[in-house]
Amino acid sequence: MQAYDVIIIGAGHNGLVCAAYLLKAGYSVLLLEKRPVPGGAATTEAVIPELPDFRFNLCAIDHEFIHLGPVVEELELGKFGLEYLFCDPVVFCPQPDGRYFLAHRSLEKTCVEIERYSLRDAQKYAEFTQYWQRIVSALIPMFNAPPNSILAVARNYDLGKIKDLFASVGSTHKALEFVRTMLTSAEDLLNEWFDSEVVKAPLARLAAEMGVPPSQKNLAIGAMMMSMRHHPGMARPKGGTGALVQALVNLVKSLGGEILTDQRVKQVLVDDGQAVGVRVANGTEYRAMKGVISNIDAQRLFLQLMDTADVDTADPNLRERLERRIINNNETILKIDLAMSEPLRFERYHHRDEYLIGSILIADSVRQVEIAHVDPMMGRIPDADPSMYIVQPTVLDPSMAPAGNHTLWIEFFAPYQIAGLEGTGLYGTGWTDELKNQVADRVIDKLAEYAPNVKTATIARRVESPAELGERLGAYKGNYYHIDMTLEQMVFFRPLPELASYKTPIKGLFLTGAGTHPGGSISGMPGRNCARVFLQSQSPVAQAFDNIRAFLGS
Repeated sequence: MQAYDVIIIGAGHNGLVCAAYLLKAGYSVLLLEKRPVPGGAATTEAVIPELPDFRFNLCAIDHEFIHLGPVVEELELGKFGLEYLFCDPVVFCPQPDGRYFLAHRSLEKTCVEIERYSLRDAQKYAEFTQYWQRIVSALIPMFNAPPNSILAVARNYDLGKIKDLFASVGSTHKALEFVRTMLTSAEDLLNEWFDSEVVKAPLARLAAEMGVPPSQKNLAIGAMMMSMRHHPGMARPKGGTGALVQALVNLVKSLGGEILTDQRVKQVLVDDGQAVGVRVANGTEYRAMKGVISNIDAQRLFLQLMDTADVDTADPNLRERLERRIINNNETILKIDLAMSEPLRFERYHHRDEYLIGSILIADSVRQVEIAHVDPMMGRIPDADPSMYIVQPTVLDPSMAPAGNHTLWIEFFAPYQIAGLEGTGLYGTGWTDELKNQVADRVIDKLAEYAPNVKTATIARRVESPAELGERLGAYKGNYYHIDMTLEQMVFFRPLPELASYKTPIKGLFLTGAGTHPGGSISGMPGRNCARVFLQSQSPVAQAFDNIRAFLGS
């Protein structure tokens, strides 16, 4: 049996980040990935066989959160091939009446664009963005530390972040206003601040990237998404999201780490209450001398990869709590990738190529966005009037397609399980090849209302149904966040209160990934935080003194 200090299940970007920190600390690490390539939801692949020179981001594409943490700098990923290209403009959202929302990285330039429709909304947009930027700044220290470690959180605050914290919640009135904001919905908040649908609709569409309708109470924090596109900014790795993964792979291998692909872990091995290794599908066992870290979600880990007796011995209530307390609301995405001979052209909107640099949102109204998210939760496909999120990455990064050609990335929210079709189609979800292509046709028809050349310029396409996406990612109900990003499943509650510190009731078994604090998206924060918790578990006294010294500033 081959032995390593640490075995990590899943080579997604958080697993790779975690591995890098452990390797730098002197531990031997093995990562086991079920797919032929590492990366999880952060891959860039040639997936149209007849067009191998067209490369597509299969899930994640626009990166904001990673620029709120120190992962890129601490791991010096630039030395391993990572180059970020910042987008400007960051959002283009055409409206049915010929108007459009165009957001630049510059807040001032964006306000000038909004002034064409409403002077009041332009002024309120500046205030709204600055409000959320202060909140984000105040929250960053919490994102970049284990949620229950007061010292680790405190040591992340500098003077600027302390000022932003007090500016947000530094008085009774401000604290109550902050709590009230967190308890309301993105829709109510946008209606409170703005008049014009041309501003509210795209902001609602970005807020709904949390995976819920804009009317969802307790999730007004989704309204912060647009503010982060101004600062720290929205960027994409040159070569696609997979270039981030490749830089991490290069780093891990340079430090002596091993990555094995096509290795589906079937069981975590437990001996006398301690995780001691794993067994993969072909029967091979790998020994973990110090610990096993799961980059897959807690439900799959404890309910599918572990002996029931081992889990029940550690915590007799855990399996039932995982089955009944964790919520996935049935919403996921139908993904469309197009190979194109030319870029989109929005002629009705006095086309400028800069429209194509950032994200393109088809969000005709807040109501349309609401339907786009409510219907999937109810098992319905919202394709009567589709809303969608589009990126033409080759405008900013021509390296992803042959010269003069382009790729198009389309995210369309859809149900994982279609109501009334239970037990049919792929994995019993109701999805079939015929149905997914019918839905994709309707999505393209809608896009053609704004950019008619999408049909004539398309060379080939790939459509991935929610059922296929869920199987590829190994995610319950196709949830690429592992579990919903709702308030009761965040921070101290993610994925459950007893698992929120990256530790589990089984000694030597740890959690990382999108299903842990601070959640989904490309950030590397769960991987970095988990590595810190693991290192502290190996030398708790030394780590405690280190935390105290850092806190005191000595």
